Amino acid sequence: MEYKVTLSTEEIVRGLKHYRRIAKQDVLRAPETPNPDIFRQHAEARREIYAKLAEVAEAEGPDAVVSQALQLYQELPFVTGTAEDAHPEIKGQENALENFFLMIGLDPKVRREARKARKPVQ
Repeated sequence: MEYKVTLSTEEIVRGLKHYRRIAKQDVLRAPETPNPDIFRQHAEARREIYAKLAEVAEAEGPDAVVSQALQLYQELPFVTGTAEDAHPEIKGQENALENFFLMIGLDPKVRREARKARKPVQ
């Protein structure tokens, strides 16, 4: 898959830190939601992905972090269409990776190709 990264490492890390703060706020407000455990698991999964991507960006740069994100995305089981409260960790990871792709301006065609490579949940 070919892609072009136009953001610098600093811009990527700054954006990921912003997303991590939002996920942290979601973890803190989980008890106020109708499904606290599901909401918390989703937010924690997003937070972990953002932290992992920030580490890769700082250590290896923009191209490496995009490559890692695409690989993580392809490895996720496809859970779209499952019950709303099913698979909160997977859905949180998927949401975090899709937010990252939007942040860096990844060509939607590249994301669709990666999405097609995903296997259905067992």
